[in-house]
This record gives sequence, structure tokens and C-alpha cells, in this order.
Amino acid sequence: MAKAKEQNIRSTHRIYENGEVGEVQIADEVVAIIAGLAATEVDGVAAMAGNITNELVGKLGMKNLSKGIRIEVLEDAVSVDLSLTMKYGYNIPAVSAKVQEKVKTAIETMTGLTVSDVNIRIAGVNLEKSK
Repeated sequence: MAKAKEQNIRSTHRIYENGEVGEVQIADEVVAIIAGLAATEVDGVAAMAGNITNELVGKLGMKNLSKGIRIEVLEDAVSVDLSLTMKYGYNIPAVSAKVQEKVKTAIETMTGLTVSDVNIRIAGVNLEKSK
């Protein structure tokens, strides 16, 4: 039981403000979901890419909104690693730059945490044409 509580504390981030009434904690999973939603809003991104376990879970019907995302919170900053599947025909460096900016802005605006870096790994290209 103590181990579960310790893990829960490590996977959340406290936000303190002067004159606060209480404490606000943000789970790593929430930061990952924010990053994933922001990334998939960029034109040219087909989907988040995960490992084989995430792909199997997705096929079984269980939605994992944070697949393909790793969040690491250091003392004063957040590092984000994203694995993306791109749409065919888009400029990878240009789309990646837009994703980096959008993810950084979304996390900083919604959580107040500082994003130190957004690293992108292109895991695949979607060859299907839009209908």
C-alpha cells in the first residue's frame, strides 16, 4: 500500500501559489494527454504512435490518450517525448516545429509548468488518402 502511495506522489506535480486555499496536483497522465491532443491538432499529424503493447490495447477497444508520449518532470521543467505518425506529403521539419510549439504552449498555458523541450520521433507515415 505504501508503494502505491509513493508511486502516486511521484506521478503528480504540485503547483503552489501565494495565498492559496489548497493544493493543486497534476498527474503525469494529464500532461501527456494535453500533449497528445495538442500534437494531433496540427495539420500533417496522422496519429500518435505507440509501442506494440499500446497498439494491441487500441485494437482491443481501450482508448489510451497518452500513447506514444513520455513525460519527464525535472525540478523546474517538463521534458516531453512524442512518437508521431505523419500524413504522407507533408514537410516533416515544418510539421514537427508546429507540433513542438503547439505542445509547449498547451502544457504551459493549461498547467503553469515550464516546458524545457519537446522531442519528436517520427515513427511512421500514413499513406492512406483522405476521403
